Amino acid sequence: AGLIGGTAVDPASPGAKDVAAARQRVADRISELVPVAQEHDVRLVLEPLHPMYAADRAVLSTLGQALNLAAPFPAETVGVVVDTFHVWWDPALESSIQRAGAEGRLASYQVCDSNLPIAADALLSRGYMGDGYIDFETITRWVAATGYAGPVEVEIFNREIWDAPAASVLATVKARYESLVEPYL
Repeated sequence: AGLIGGTAVDPASPGAKDVAAARQRVADRISELVPVAQEHDVRLVLEPLHPMYAADRAVLSTLGQALNLAAPFPAETVGVVVDTFHVWWDPALESSIQRAGAEGRLASYQVCDSNLPIAADALLSRGYMGDGYIDFETITRWVAATGYAGPVEVEIFNREIWDAPAASVLATVKARYESLVEPYL
């Protein structure tokens, strides 16, 4: 069994592989949550995840999909995240980031690299900026061009990095951030 749209599913059951229906369920839940979020002055933020997670974690795979689901609602109530690990591969990323900025929906920018080989738990295939395949200069310039001035979160899920001495990890993150991200903000 896996998860589709946050719901446990047996892949052999009828309709279990209908990703369009799963995305519609996500849209329906957002519609239900928006009034509650507005009542409590909370912003919902949608984060697309790399397509390799569509079967078990998330059915939003592109920033464009997240923006389309956010579109019916006020930007101050529903925003989006640009997480380099999940969206770096998207051929429409530049225009989607521009759209997110124009709509006032860019709520967060997260950075880490995408490493190969993919770990047994694909979620742990992230690495220090500069160790993988992501073009941080270009993506960060696109984010900065929107006027985004919020926090930039370094989000690395990687067992080897977690097990390394904290001082070493912090020094590497700081140096990589200062050379690969910060100059382009």
